[in-house]
Amino acid sequence: MDTHDSLQPSPFLTEHIDLLPRGRALDIAMGNGRNTIYLAEMGFDAEGVDVSEEAVKNALERAKSAGVNINAYVKDIEAGNYIIEKNAYDVIVCFNYLHRPLMPRIKDGLKKGGMVVYQTYTIDQLQFGKPSNPDFLLKYNELLEVFSDFRCLRYYEGITDSRKAVAGIIAQKI
Repeated sequence: MDTHDSLQPSPFLTEHIDLLPRGRALDIAMGNGRNTIYLAEMGFDAEGVDVSEEAVKNALERAKSAGVNINAYVKDIEAGNYIIEKNAYDVIVCFNYLHRPLMPRIKDGLKKGGMVVYQTYTIDQLQFGKPSNPDFLLKYNELLEVFSDFRCLRYYEGITDSRKAVAGIIAQKI
């Protein structure tokens, strides 16, 4: 898993891009847009949302420099002022972010056959520092449980780079 300020797309996304159905893609908590821009470069109709106006502005500038178009929105998804359109997306990605009430909305936002790519920190991250709030850390097997009604294509849980405890899933809505 990458640092938040990295400009490179997540390896968990790039290594499995061929599994994903092309079409409309949403990047939740997009930050600087590294994954949104990568999805656009790979031919997706990519859009992203983030609470930070500065991050979204940077993402739009970076996309323009990269020669791709993305749609990006400054919205606080936790406050409920951004609604994920139902049955609208072929792919929804989320990295380094956890807001559990969002999970059912992610599932509803995917079309049948659509895929979720989700990777964030687990409870084991406590031994390395931040994030340290349990509200932002996955429990063991939590992604598998949340997406148990989906077809799991890839799953990983463990410690990477010797300093990051993460879990990641790629699963298909059936």
